[in-house]
This record gives sequence, structure tokens and C-alpha cells, in this order.
Amino acid sequence: MDHILVPIDGSPLSRKALQYALSNFPEADVTVLHVVDLFEPGYGAHPDFETSYEPLMGSEAWYERAEKVSEDLFEDAEVVAQDYDSSVSTETEIGDPKRVIVEYTEDEAVDQLVLGAHGRTEGERPVFGSNVELVVRRAPVPVTVVR
Repeated sequence: MDHILVPIDGSPLSRKALQYALSNFPEADVTVLHVVDLFEPGYGAHPDFETSYEPLMGSEAWYERAEKVSEDLFEDAEVVAQDYDSSVSTETEIGDPKRVIVEYTEDEAVDQLVLGAHGRTEGERPVFGSNVELVVRRAPVPVTVVR
């Protein structure tokens, strides 16, 4: 694998996905992608970053806060990478995460996508969140879902 994409949102599962990517693909270039969703409230490390109350294009203060959230997530990702004697590149995009992740995968020559599973289990069968399900169905590359 040459290029691995790991979307992060600050949740424990996205951190676990990054750890998985770094340990299983030690020679790959790993890109950490944070997608700021304009329409859904944030969750994970920054549940206080409410996005649904801002206008579509957001205020200057909103963009500053979005940038700060991304910086915090990337600092954590870099610490995780150091634990694996590795480094990561970082990207921030704004939009619908499931669509942005698939488009980024198509546009940036990504070879593998590793993402944390969100959702729940019903009995023995995992039920993934709608974002994970759509990305798995539409991604043009192999996808590893980490639980």
C-alpha cells in the first residue's frame, strides 16, 4: 500500500483506525482527513462544536473554531503517529463527510481507506452508521472498518 486515508473526528474509534493504519501499513503514506460537517453537530473530541446553527457558509468565528478543532485533532494524530515512529499528512475539508471522504479517495490516488466504525450491534451482527455504510458502498478502493 502506498497511500492510506484515515478520516478522523476525534472519537475513540477514529483514533483506533489511525493506530490500525499505522501498525498495519508502516511503509505507507498516511493522510489524516478531518471533514467539518456544516449540517450535523460535531461529536467525538469536540461535542461542543455545534455546526447546525451556523449559516451555510458560516461566520468568521465559526471558521476559526473549525480550524481550531482540526488543529487539535491533527495534534493528537501526530502524537499517535510518533508512537509508531511514523508521520502523517493532514487535510481538512468542509462538507458532507460521507461524500467528501469518497471524493477525496477518488481524487487523491488513495490505495486503502481505514475508518472507525460508528453504529451499534444487533445481536451478533454489527450495524454501521449511515456515513460508514455509504462510504463502504461507494469507495473505489478497499476499505477497512475498525471496531
